[in-house]
Amino acid sequence: MAGILYLCATPIGNLEDMTFRAVRILKEADLIAAEDTRNSIKLLNHFEIKTPMTSYHEYNKIEKGRKLVELLLDGKDIALITDAGTPGISDPGEELVKMCYEAGVAVTSVPGAAACITALTLSGLSTRRFAFEAFLPSDKKERREILEELAGETRTIVLYEAPHRLVRTLKELAEAMGDRKATVCRELTKRHETAFATTLEAACLYYETTEPKGECVIVVEGKSRKAVREEARARWEELSMEEHMEQYLLAGMAKKDAMKQVARDRGIGKREVYQALL
Repeated sequence: MAGILYLCATPIGNLEDMTFRAVRILKEADLIAAEDTRNSIKLLNHFEIKTPMTSYHEYNKIEKGRKLVELLLDGKDIALITDAGTPGISDPGEELVKMCYEAGVAVTSVPGAAACITALTLSGLSTRRFAFEAFLPSDKKERREILEELAGETRTIVLYEAPHRLVRTLKELAEAMGDRKATVCRELTKRHETAFATTLEAACLYYETTEPKGECVIVVEGKSRKAVREEARARWEELSMEEHMEQYLLAGMAKKDAMKQVARDRGIGKREVYQALL
């Protein structure tokens, strides 16, 4: 019978955030696969966990992943941990989970700390709908495309960033989105935790003169639906009423329905459309 892959969340800073269940699973597992064994040994020693460890990270995730799946198929239970937080979130564990499902190996998650959720709840921004972007890509073209997409995102946006790249990323976000509300979270769950509720431009000015320390999570308010509607209306108003109507008629829409849609697009009454087309 095949073993089970356990995705065990570990603290993102404060060791008291380790769950009882995670400690038990790590003690009972046959093997722990860790992103950085040198970092994880401190955690294991703190909780007196003696389970053997092996490395599993971005640079060996395919080759080592195959070996781990073989062990799982042989009946071994493996616990996967990342340096901090939940495996699989902005983490090579995502690849191992896919490989396990393809091989028919059971996977379960042992929940706990996640920097993205911690920052979101601290941000003071809307938490009902959010988009997690993790780290922006390093490729310039792809980065530009992602920023353009995020500029139109109506959900609250959560991103990760290293302290030495924080100002650059804040500037790029401000250029793409305008000066939106934002909260910059640092050192989450640690003694010097901060949640700086501000705007993108103000955050740029602040961190240009105040060196940020610790891993950062940037939470940005989504684009308002009012702004989305106004921009859509402005695009339609670049067309004449006749050109606007023609687009819907060519698409096969009945004239009466097309007039209603034109009125909705422009935020005006149907009678006004009718009179303009006479």
